[in-house]
Amino acid sequence: MENLWYVAGIIFQLWMFVVVFFIMLPAMFGLSLGVTEVYIQVLVKILEWATLRIQRGRQEQPSSPVPLHTGIIERAGGSMEEEMWQLRCSRPEGARAFCLSDGVYFCKKGLESIVEDQVTQRFSSEELASWNLLTRTNQNFYYISLRLTIIWGLGVFVRYCILLPFRIALASTGLSWLVIGTTLVGFLPESSAKNWLSELVHLTCYRICARGLSATIHYHNKENRPQKGGICVANHTTPIDVVILANDGCYAMVGQTHGGLLGILQKSMVRACPHVWFERSEMKDRNAVTRRLRHHVAAKTKLPILIFPEGTCVNNTSVMMFKKGSFEIGGTIYPVAIKYDRRFGDAFWNSSKYNIVSYLLHTMTSWAIVVNVWYLPPMTIQDGEDATQFANRVKSVIAHQGGLLDLAWDGGLKRYKVKDSLKEEQQKMYSNIIVGQNDI
Repeated sequence: MENLWYVAGIIFQLWMFVVVFFIMLPAMFGLSLGVTEVYIQVLVKILEWATLRIQRGRQEQPSSPVPLHTGIIERAGGSMEEEMWQLRCSRPEGARAFCLSDGVYFCKKGLESIVEDQVTQRFSSEELASWNLLTRTNQNFYYISLRLTIIWGLGVFVRYCILLPFRIALASTGLSWLVIGTTLVGFLPESSAKNWLSELVHLTCYRICARGLSATIHYHNKENRPQKGGICVANHTTPIDVVILANDGCYAMVGQTHGGLLGILQKSMVRACPHVWFERSEMKDRNAVTRRLRHHVAAKTKLPILIFPEGTCVNNTSVMMFKKGSFEIGGTIYPVAIKYDRRFGDAFWNSSKYNIVSYLLHTMTSWAIVVNVWYLPPMTIQDGEDATQFANRVKSVIAHQGGLLDLAWDGGLKRYKVKDSLKEEQQKMYSNIIVGQNDI
């Protein structure tokens, strides 16, 4: 028994030495030892070889299934007005008022939405064109060759037996030190030294957690990083978005208070940093939320607020409607575009299918998290522009930079029915077309 305790003590000392000198100290100074970069380069070579082998296997086996297409419906790119105008131009002069055949257009759109609507597919993982040796990312996995199967088996062993325990240990270390560090810093009186220590603790712990995911993050245009007193808005794919952004700077988080482990984290973090947590009753009071956020932004010495205006996680193929509340606060908006490389793992959290524990298990057993982050130039509301128009303008900029589709649909539609206002908007649009044609 004594020998077991002795061995356990040796292992613990070795682990602490590795964490302190090879993980914690580099994380404090924002340094990288290059291990993750080499790992990613090796992965790229393996995946390229696997792709070529799969392509050759399909040529040798013509009867093998082909990959699923990412889209079923080929939609016209025009708006309702443009498509209706084309239909009306094909009719004889004088027959361009309301016509019963107009219903064919709406039947066509309805059938397209039933087969493949633009909302539902944004909340499911996208099928990869080429297999990345993760069975859960490709429904068409089948036997191709012995060598490819051996590589897949070795990958399973490496991900589950080597990387997973190491990643869990790193994530646990980062979270526990975050609780301990922010709690200790919280006892200090308000001063510049406390703010500096708080930022150091947050940055260090978030970087440790990122290393626990084998995250490789490429930041672009760092001169546009959010400044104090501003509001950072970004597209939302996963809870890990917070860790990704907090690796390069500190933010004041905004959200609802929770219980359990997450509640412990929130209580310890708010002692050291002015995060904005709301009670459930406050979240329903829109004016109370806006008032607290405006008070935070008014203090130019406080950290920038981090907000995800979509209000839900989207599968990183598009950007959905931004809630206007984030743009009614005032101040400077700092847009940020986040784009994940799905070759190494799917970062999207389908909250309706997986709980947070299952999601983290999937993430920690993926190859890695590779992501590009673009800091875009700061934006302010223009004269004559309301909050909704401002939100759409910011969303368009983020979608363009990240190579994402710019959709006007509300992400809340995955849980709630379509609002009557959206139906009325389509009805008004068609009415305007009819009225306009009659005026002609």
